Amino acid sequence: MPRVLIVEDSPAMRGMLSSIISQLDDCEVIEVGSGFDALRSLPREHVDLILTDINMPDINGLELISFVRSNPNFEKTPVIVVSSEGSARDRDKAIALGANAYVTKPFEPDELLAMIRRFIEK
Repeated sequence: MPRVLIVEDSPAMRGMLSSIISQLDDCEVIEVGSGFDALRSLPREHVDLILTDINMPDINGLELISFVRSNPNFEKTPVIVVSSEGSARDRDKAIALGANAYVTKPFEPDELLAMIRRFIEK
């Protein structure tokens, strides 16, 4: 069963992302409210995909991507950034750090779902 880690400080956005992912059959969602919580949970949880925001109060999404890509246990785990930061600079930085995709809020749920499906089916 694929497992998706949602890293998002907004409870409403976490709930929305979880609801979108719940449309996939046999997919488990793990929700955390900060980059720090993600770093604490990653060693304990096997995940097949990470969805992360950029702007978070402690460890931001870019720092999380750097950690994931520098750790041999997670370096191949797909990361999708879901952020309100829509500038080319932010997108380029996230991709350069190793994000597999970048989605700007607001987004079309069906498009995000299709993207998630592509990554977890690989």
